[in-house]
Amino acid sequence: MAAHHHHTPLDRFIAGADKALRVVTGVASASRPTPAAHAPDAEMSEAECRHAAGLMRVNHVGEVCAQALYNAQARFARTERIREQFEHSSREEEDHLAWTAQRLEELNSHISVLNPLFYAGAYALGTVAAVLGDARSLGFVVETERQVEAHLESHLDKLPPQDAKSRAIVDQMRIDEIEHGAAAQRLGAAAVPAPVQAAMSVMGKVMTSTAYYI
Repeated sequence: MAAHHHHTPLDRFIAGADKALRVVTGVASASRPTPAAHAPDAEMSEAECRHAAGLMRVNHVGEVCAQALYNAQARFARTERIREQFEHSSREEEDHLAWTAQRLEELNSHISVLNPLFYAGAYALGTVAAVLGDARSLGFVVETERQVEAHLESHLDKLPPQDAKSRAIVDQMRIDEIEHGAAAQRLGAAAVPAPVQAAMSVMGKVMTSTAYYI
């Protein structure tokens, strides 16, 4: 008998629920060291610290949503190859989750209290994308990463110039997101219809404007 254990839908559900719980409570473990490790500490005013924390909280929420999207898309993927790609991207995004949570702690701040809500919304979206088929699901990743990349670039402009630690994290996240989008494109992503792109953009704005404060 083959030793390969085939995961039942229940196994997958339990693993998914466990992961969801860890994501929304901010308990993520990174497989790579934080890019902030080599960056020097900076002198920042209280207002600058608050601003940096607000931006890093937005980034953390973005990663909570990314986890939800990828978990849903992996769960409902039609092919093993696509599922593996979603799982691989999800693991890298979990690094981002851990890095941003750690940085928030260093800035004496907290993760968003709205995380469970954001997770649920993004999971529902990911499920819809996956049900439309792998090509659409991959297209959704390409569009999400395109918007996230633009958003991270704007943060590199907005973060206090001397906050090298936060900037190092955001820059590495940006590099990873570009790669995830490119990987989805290579696997045969179908373009996301313009109305869906617009809706995603609006949702992103709502998320970023609330997460900055709460």
